[in-house]
Amino acid sequence: MSSKLIGVGVGPGDPELVTVKGVNALRAADVVVVPVMAAPDGKDGGERGRAEATVLHYVPEEKVVRVVFALNERSDRARREAAWDAAGARVADLLGRHATVAFATIGDPNVYSTFTYLAHTIGELVPGTVVETVPGITAMQDLAARSGAVLTEGTEPLTLVPVTAGAAVLKDALNGPGTVVAYKFGRQAAEVAEALRDSGRIDDAVWGSALGLEDESIRPAAELDGEPLPYLSTLIAPARRDGTRGGKL
Repeated sequence: MSSKLIGVGVGPGDPELVTVKGVNALRAADVVVVPVMAAPDGKDGGERGRAEATVLHYVPEEKVVRVVFALNERSDRARREAAWDAAGARVADLLGRHATVAFATIGDPNVYSTFTYLAHTIGELVPGTVVETVPGITAMQDLAARSGAVLTEGTEPLTLVPVTAGAAVLKDALNGPGTVVAYKFGRQAAEVAEALRDSGRIDDAVWGSALGLEDESIRPAAELDGEPLPYLSTLIAPARRDGTRGGKL
């Protein structure tokens, strides 16, 4: 029988936000792979990431396998590709020895997730592997709940932008209709604040980082002062609304 690789979304950091289905998948798997950032030498840097910390609330440590991914490598494509290949080979070896391997990813495995690249690599290394995903709560959902920001009403569109694609992409989205959510904007906080002011959308916007964790921070975007924020910061700029009930129906 073919082995199975399951991408399990474990939410943005709060262990209580892992779904029942996600917990069951983690516990049923033979091993649970968690991604870790590489040190400058390309080896395990030793830091415990959010996915691993969340997983350890539900499965014993001896069941968890740390695998280095180039999570923080954006400039050196060759180094990134080599890290992906090495990680894929490690997971392929696990699939050769176990019937079910789960891969824990923060947020959702189908939304800007490392799991996408892993699944692609495994498809080439271990043809016939069954690949499944278990959805997870996203950072934008958690921030909306914690801040009271309404993501969508009626016919409003919702645009999700990774600011790693550049501030220009965010500016285009802010000049359009509906709510705009920005991911990974911490290192470009100054450019994001400028884009919000230029579009007239800074007053209702909110940002958050480390959601559900001890160092959680949720603040109005109007307080952005240009200082860099944590890389995994999330921004919500709600749609322009007139305050009437059902105004966007």
